[in-house]
Amino acid sequence: MHSVGDKVVYPIHGVGMINEIEKKTILGEEQLYYMIYISTTDMNVMIPVDKSEELGLRSIVSNKDIEKSMKMLMDKSSQMHDDWKVRFNDNKEKIKSGSIFEITEVVRNLYQRNKKKELSSSEKKLYETAYQLLVEEISLKKNKSHENIQNVISEKLEEGQLKIEKIQAKIKNDTQDDSQDNAAK
Repeated sequence: MHSVGDKVVYPIHGVGMINEIEKKTILGEEQLYYMIYISTTDMNVMIPVDKSEELGLRSIVSNKDIEKSMKMLMDKSSQMHDDWKVRFNDNKEKIKSGSIFEITEVVRNLYQRNKKKELSSSEKKLYETAYQLLVEEISLKKNKSHENIQNVISEKLEEGQLKIEKIQAKIKNDTQDDSQDNAAK
């Protein structure tokens, strides 16, 4: 159970803080609710305490998990489906999971895909959603500005992209060298 003042993540909606835990009667049923303020959308959300886990409500991640997420941004993207509709639904489910690692994967994969081929408008929107969720959670945990965290994430994504391009260039050169060696024989 979470407490008043806890910083939490509510998948899709973003990060917020539990302002109070209130007992309410709705449709004749009395139960406890988390009253969560989501600052980025200036929205108050009411979540039943007994369904919070099922709805994916969780505490914000640890510094260790943030470091792991930052390293993931620099890895090569994981295999994605060629059909954009399937890919879109897969990525949407990852965002809905609320897992920082799944969200990081969506950001990294769509960033790298966009470097090869422009994303559809739906995928761009999905990328922006995942990116903002990542920024919000890390900035809240690190107590840094959104702009600062956006810069860090952008640097990691670009660093990873450069690393991938170097590897691809080396493979291409090695392949050309092998072809020339075989032609010379």
